[in-house]
Amino acid sequence: MVSEKSYVLGTKKSTIRTIFEFGRKRAAQVGEDNVYDFSIGNPNVPAPEAVKQAIIDILGEMDSVALHGYTVAPGDPQVRETIAQSINRRFGTGFGGKNLFMTSGAAAAITICFKALTEDEGHSEFITFAPYFPEYKCFVEAVGADLTVVPANQENFQIQFDKFEEMLSADTRAVIVNSPNNPSGVVYSEETISHLAAILVKKEQEYGHPIFIISDEPYRELVYGGLKVPYIPNYYKNTLVCYSWSKSLSLPGERIGYIVVPDEVADFGRVYGAIAGAARVLTHVNASSLFQRVVARCVDEPANIADYERNGQLLYDGLIEAGFTCQKPQGAFYLFPKALEEDDYAFCERAKKYDLLLVPGADFGCPGYFRAAYCIKEDTIRRSIPAFKRLAAEYGK
Repeated sequence: MVSEKSYVLGTKKSTIRTIFEFGRKRAAQVGEDNVYDFSIGNPNVPAPEAVKQAIIDILGEMDSVALHGYTVAPGDPQVRETIAQSINRRFGTGFGGKNLFMTSGAAAAITICFKALTEDEGHSEFITFAPYFPEYKCFVEAVGADLTVVPANQENFQIQFDKFEEMLSADTRAVIVNSPNNPSGVVYSEETISHLAAILVKKEQEYGHPIFIISDEPYRELVYGGLKVPYIPNYYKNTLVCYSWSKSLSLPGERIGYIVVPDEVADFGRVYGAIAGAARVLTHVNASSLFQRVVARCVDEPANIADYERNGQLLYDGLIEAGFTCQKPQGAFYLFPKALEEDDYAFCERAKKYDLLLVPGADFGCPGYFRAAYCIKEDTIRRSIPAFKRLAAEYGK
């Protein structure tokens, strides 16, 4: 006998992966240059040269046994201290190495937080805002909790606060914030974060227990037009930050990130201990020893955002010209335009006729839209615009 839930998760691919695999097969039939695959958020900007050099230097400098051996469970102390000091310089915080827990990427970080905050008895609930990263649901349900989704504010994809307040309850353990957002590319404003913090402070007093914010930040460095991403611990004390270098340093396959647990969180010792315990039972202790040290050496290396910014503007301009409605690119490397019919699945299926591979918005809790990942070649985007125009023409645009 096997777990039916695990079997379903293992055999039913996500829509994004299904579309991506369709694209590989289609490329073999008609040629790579004739398929416009906007399905998957895989960075196409090379890792900085500093990453390669750090790897070479570390391999040459360190004893092999020490380098490839276990670190302590939360991560190498010197690495954590180096990263903490970088965060302090950037955001005016006062963290030390003891406030960090190194993880195998952001997915591990947020899953550890879900496990750590889920009560052993009773009902635990996490809240997020549509559109949202669909894996949140299976991550939350895997630890025995429930995910509640606040409907999207389709005017600007900030938070729909009236609905949010209605959905908060005494069972709420944490609120998941993803900014810059996957899939919308929107950055939550300082006003939005301040309003969110004020509501949670009020509700903490009402319910008599802390409500955490889990800030999921793999796209923090990918921001355009001079926008600033509010650093949420500076606005709300009960914040856990989950970070990854997958996007900023183009290292998605290396799975390296961290959790920040500020001293200011309610009962710091128990929260950090629960995170350590959750990592233990989820087998997420000891992130890659080599890449802990690599990111420590590259921690202040700037992200190469020029290509993404150019791609986002190019795709946005082309879609607007073709008759689509869309928020301007603000961050991450996604656009989230309105589909040209109510059924976004049908729309994305029709787009395949023009070899446009798009992801339905319903997969992100926001029907009637589609996601286009523009972390692809600039030339591919340029050549895709006529295909978008032909697709739009079928709808009278």
